[in-house]
Amino acid sequence: MLLIAAALLTASMHSLGVIEAPVAPPASHAAVVTTVASAHGSTFLRDLATLGAADLRRAADDRRVIATVQDDPPTAAVVAHWWAALDADEQSTLLTHAPAVVGNLDGVPYDVRDRANRATLADGLADPDASAARTAMLGQVRDSLVHEVGDPQRFLVALDTRGSGRAAIAIGDISTAADVTVVVPGMFFTVTGQMTDFTNTANDLSSEQATLAPLAAPGSGSGVAVVAWMGYRTPDLSNILSLSLAETGADRLERTVDGIRQIRDGDQPRLNIVAHSYGSTTALMALASGRMSADTLTVLGSPGSDVASASDLAVASGQVFVGGAHSDPIAGSGYFGTDPAGASFGSTVLDLAGGVDAQAAGEVFRRPVGHNDYLKPGTASLHDVALIGIGRGDLVREQVRRGDGDGDGVVGASPDMYLVRPQDLQPRD
Repeated sequence: MLLIAAALLTASMHSLGVIEAPVAPPASHAAVVTTVASAHGSTFLRDLATLGAADLRRAADDRRVIATVQDDPPTAAVVAHWWAALDADEQSTLLTHAPAVVGNLDGVPYDVRDRANRATLADGLADPDASAARTAMLGQVRDSLVHEVGDPQRFLVALDTRGSGRAAIAIGDISTAADVTVVVPGMFFTVTGQMTDFTNTANDLSSEQATLAPLAAPGSGSGVAVVAWMGYRTPDLSNILSLSLAETGADRLERTVDGIRQIRDGDQPRLNIVAHSYGSTTALMALASGRMSADTLTVLGSPGSDVASASDLAVASGQVFVGGAHSDPIAGSGYFGTDPAGASFGSTVLDLAGGVDAQAAGEVFRRPVGHNDYLKPGTASLHDVALIGIGRGDLVREQVRRGDGDGDGVVGASPDMYLVRPQDLQPRD
């Protein structure tokens, strides 16, 4: 009886608030960040949005969280839905305290990503403890964002500060441009070594497309955007024979294009892929995966891939173009598989011999020479790539297909040492 009475007394005291029920201690900051770091997909985003400012800052500095964002992010569709459902204050909190996260999620609007990545860039450049290599890499990105008066605005749409870095800079507004072109680089390209030159090359292509705008095929809207996409690690001398980097690059390229598709939703641009050297191997893989499509594909100086035919690519019919410059030892080599300029592949092989072009008011274009000359101003190749990018591939000239006895191809060539520069000898991640 005494035990029963004690139990009743205790219960009544709880109900009257005399004795409070035990409260679980709050989770530590480290535990909160660990929970987010172990999450994936929509759960990762939901958990991220629940963090306060202090924990957001910790999460943005956590290598596990950054690895999720950069290497295994939620799909662009999931991100776009999540971001649109946040109110303005929630978006602002995430942008302010976790810019390295927000700036690299495909599906977040590109102007927001630009602001976020510029904030990450500024913080990195101001870090007194940063290594010389990291500062040099970030300095290249900073310099790449400088543009001449009158040129289109540049957007920093991706920035990975780990290791040797990855970045993507858009010339023009991806969100509104009628024609969007993604340029994929080849072997030996690094953020530290070539980001500024690569971005300026994208600007040259953008300028050529703008000049040709009166010839553009009908489409929704107007304007062009060209993305200097250094979004994957390219081979150096230590792994020049490997296809694993192309496979990883293909996955990253697929996510990038999916992000563009999601942001544009019902207002899709004419989407073009321009890929150089090893970048063509990467792009061919992506377009044969079944997870990515494009309106046009132009490959320049291609060492080939395991794709056997243009019909295996998710590219509009008749819109696969191949260019091989004079004295380019890589073009036509078939080093990584089928040569996309081969007679059986089904591509249009560009005539890059140069000369007068009637479509350009009699302007004279020089032929590109060597492996790295394709997108230089004044070349026939830059002009043709620009025409293709505005939907006028019908205006480019087609040459005799490689392998048909024209004698212009180089068969069985391997990467030549004259392509190697001092920065190619530096170890990278």
